[in-house]
Amino acid sequence: MRSKLFVVLFVVMMLVAACGGQPTAAPQPTAAPVAQEQPTMAPEPTKAPEPTKAPEATKAPEPTKAAEPTAAPEPTAVPAASGVMLPEVNPLEVKGDIIMAGSSTVYPLAEAIAERFKDEGYAGNITIDSIGSGAGFERFCKAGETDIANASRKIKDTEIEACQAISREPLEVRVGTDALAVVVNPANDWLKDGVTLEELAKIYSKDAVNWSDVNPAWPKEAIKRFSPGTDSGTFDYFVEAVMDKAYVKDAKADKGKGEEALLGAANLQLSEDDNVLVQGVEGDKGAIGYFGYAYFQENAGKLQDLAINGIAPTAETVDQNKYPLARPLFIYTTAQLMQDKPQVASLVNFFLTNVNEEIGKVGYFPANPSALDQAKQAWLDAMK
Repeated sequence: MRSKLFVVLFVVMMLVAACGGQPTAAPQPTAAPVAQEQPTMAPEPTKAPEPTKAPEATKAPEPTKAAEPTAAPEPTAVPAASGVMLPEVNPLEVKGDIIMAGSSTVYPLAEAIAERFKDEGYAGNITIDSIGSGAGFERFCKAGETDIANASRKIKDTEIEACQAISREPLEVRVGTDALAVVVNPANDWLKDGVTLEELAKIYSKDAVNWSDVNPAWPKEAIKRFSPGTDSGTFDYFVEAVMDKAYVKDAKADKGKGEEALLGAANLQLSEDDNVLVQGVEGDKGAIGYFGYAYFQENAGKLQDLAINGIAPTAETVDQNKYPLARPLFIYTTAQLMQDKPQVASLVNFFLTNVNEEIGKVGYFPANPSALDQAKQAWLDAMK
């Protein structure tokens, strides 16, 4: 019995030993895979992609803010305002009256400057008469009645001689640029593409009565012409820039023929008052007129302006001398007048200092910066 029991116990122990030994050995290999998975966690270093945040460095476009210097175009405006500096004028301290007369074209600009002078404290009187450039030079050079002559053209040699005869040496002051506007009634549908200078000269000449006389494709209706009067600088400029080019081949032999062709035209109304010209063109489909650009701008809803040689008057075409009918604007005084009448010197100084802030408001264009600087230098030289 004891030997059988021993055999049974021995068998059981062998079985237990056999069963217990296998599980304990097996766990070790299963633990090994776990240890191998840890290295596969090494991909965490592949979090190194965080350095790919370096693209934030591509925010370096902030340095491209250096593009801000492209705002440097502003310096190109500086010469117009501060190329030549004039001493500051305090209108509150200016005493004495001032008389101006001349160009109807310069009149709106002169009036705007005078109003600003008063708004800033000037308590005297500024008289401004719109009588045309020629009449303005008459009063300035012959009668000696005015302190400043407004002109939409340069002074003539004969006018300089008249000034010198009364001991006045004219001082030319460039204050801006005008584009002569040629206008028709808005109902005019045959000049939508504008006109050439040659056509314009014929339109304003005694050689054409009807529109069809200029171009057979245009209506056989009378041309109603409106023009500034013969005392106007605008009239003089139009004759020189348009009529003389068509009618004057020889300066001596044909002198005066351009003006003669214009004044001999049928259905021509002359007036020194540009508002009369505006109303005339506005009231007739067959009408045409010309005057300073400011008057067109003021009445743009009533009139249609024409391109000349395919170019319309704009700030760009005028400044680049592309528009055929652009012209300078002036005021004239003398060094002696400015020294004898400090109020005249103060107004001319104030005019030159502020003109570019006012000129666009009345429909004209700033003078070339070098021309404005030249005018300022002329003032400085006159006051020495």
